[in-house]
Amino acid sequence: MTASAPAAGGVAGSPRSVHPLLQAATPASWVAQACAESDVLLIDHANCEKKAASTALSLMFAYAEDLELTGRMSRLAREELRHYEQVTKLMKTLAVVPQRLAPGRYAERLRRLVAKSEPHREVDLMICGALIEARSCERFAALALALALAQASGPIGALFQGLHNAEARHYRVYLDLARRAADRAGIGFRTRVEDFAVLESELITSHDDVFRFHSGTP
Repeated sequence: MTASAPAAGGVAGSPRSVHPLLQAATPASWVAQACAESDVLLIDHANCEKKAASTALSLMFAYAEDLELTGRMSRLAREELRHYEQVTKLMKTLAVVPQRLAPGRYAERLRRLVAKSEPHREVDLMICGALIEARSCERFAALALALALAQASGPIGALFQGLHNAEARHYRVYLDLARRAADRAGIGFRTRVEDFAVLESELITSHDDVFRFHSGTP
């Protein structure tokens, strides 16, 4: 998977709008590296899909008394596992050899901000999930555009477009649940979203030594 180098602030000279939940667009240098290192990108994203399913299942156990939450997380977990199967199927088609990758800093650093006690913890976990899914959505859009402009879409571009549409739904699920939990507990929702969004933007725009699907600037 190769594409022409994107221009600053966009992809191949075409500017992109920032996702409504995010404070910064993915740096063009990350898009260029992702296009050049498609094997690592696919392997890491397969891991991301497994982790996303695991997170949804963990939330079902943590908040088992909330049937709306568990129902929505159950559906989300199933979809994330289907995405994992789609990614691994494409890896086989492209002869990408699976390998163990050390996790990047992104999710772990975001979760450091999550409150330790309830009801704040539930709100924070849902906001954290919303931001991760929103960033995935934004990155799939950037990658699909880069590949289309380079006339190199093929099966990877089709997969990324499909995953983009799914992530757009997923971030709304988490955001709705976060707002619901905040309203129930009388917690300032917008302020807490801002706290996480600021940190998320810093992680995406600052230098990162490790290339991953959610890594920062190369």
